[in-house]
Amino acid sequence: MGLFSKLKETLKNSFGGEKLSDSLTKTRKGFIDKVFDVFTGRAIDEELFEELEEILIQGDVGINTSIKLVENLRERVKIEKIKEAEQLRQLLVEEIIKIMGHETPRLALEDGELNIILIVGVNGVGKTTSIGKLAYKLKSEGKKVLLAAGDTFRAAAIDQLKIWGQRVGVDVISHKEGADPAAVVYDGIQAAKARVADVLIIDTAGRLHNKVNLMEELKKIRRIIDKEAGGALKEVLLVLDATTGQNALSQAKTFGEAAGVTGVILTKLDGTAKGGIVIGIKEELNLPVKLVGVGEKMEDLQEFNPQEFVAALFAGMEDAENEG
Repeated sequence: MGLFSKLKETLKNSFGGEKLSDSLTKTRKGFIDKVFDVFTGRAIDEELFEELEEILIQGDVGINTSIKLVENLRERVKIEKIKEAEQLRQLLVEEIIKIMGHETPRLALEDGELNIILIVGVNGVGKTTSIGKLAYKLKSEGKKVLLAAGDTFRAAAIDQLKIWGQRVGVDVISHKEGADPAAVVYDGIQAAKARVADVLIIDTAGRLHNKVNLMEELKKIRRIIDKEAGGALKEVLLVLDATTGQNALSQAKTFGEAAGVTGVILTKLDGTAKGGIVIGIKEELNLPVKLVGVGEKMEDLQEFNPQEFVAALFAGMEDAENEG
C-alpha cells in the first residue's frame, strides 16, 4: 500500500476525520494543490526547489520551516538519487509527517483535583467561543466545569461568556466591567474549591501582543493562581485564528515568552486556505496544537491529531509511487 493510500485509510478509520477533512478543503485547494502542481511534468532543478519554497511560504508554513523542508528534499534527492519530480510528492509528505510527529497532544488534566486552564490571545480570534466549546467538551466528558470572566476590559466579553455559560450549563464567576482581573481570578479559584470543580477555565482580555502592561497583567494573574491554587494551573492555551497565517506565528512567539503557553487552540480552520500554519507552529515554536475549531456548532472543537491532520491534507492525492 502506497503512502497516500495509507493516509486515506488513516482518515477512514479516524474519529472526526471526515469533519477535519472537510474543514481543510480550502487549504487543499488553495495550497496543497499548488504544491503538488510544482512536481507535475518538471525536471528536478533549482528552479523547481525555489518555486516550491515560495509556495510553502505563501501557504503560511513559515519561512524557516519552508526553507528546512526544501533543504531536506534537496538532500534526499542526492542521497536517494531521485530522478522523477513526481516522486518528490511523497518525500515532501514524509518530511511533513516527521515535523508533525505521531503523538496526539492531549490536555494535561488530572482526575480528582482542581485543574485550571488559562486562555490567552488577542481580540477577535474566537477566544470566548473557544472557551464555551471547551466547557461543553469537558462537561460532556463528565467533568464539573466553572468559568471565570477575567476579561474585565469589555462588558461585552463578560456578557458573551455568561451567554455561553447558560448554553453549556456551567456557572460563570464575574465582576463588573473595569474590575481587577486578578480579583476575578481569585474569586474564581475560591468558588472552584468550594464547589469541588474539576476544571476552572479563565478568560483573559484580548491583549494586543505588543502591549507590555497587559502582558504584565497576565503575569499577575499567574501569580494569583500559583498562590491560591499552587500546582492547579495545568494549561495556558493560546487561541490563534488560522485565517491570520504568519501573524499567528508572531503572536505565538510573544505570548509563549510572556505567558508560558503550553498549547494552542487553532480556530476557524474550516474557513481558511492557511492551514499550513499548523506545520509552522509545530516546527518553529515547538508548541503543540491541542484543539482545533472545525465549525460553528458547540461540538466543533476537536482534539488535534497530527496523523489525522496530515491524512486530511493529503489523502485526496493519488499515489505517485507507480506501484505495480
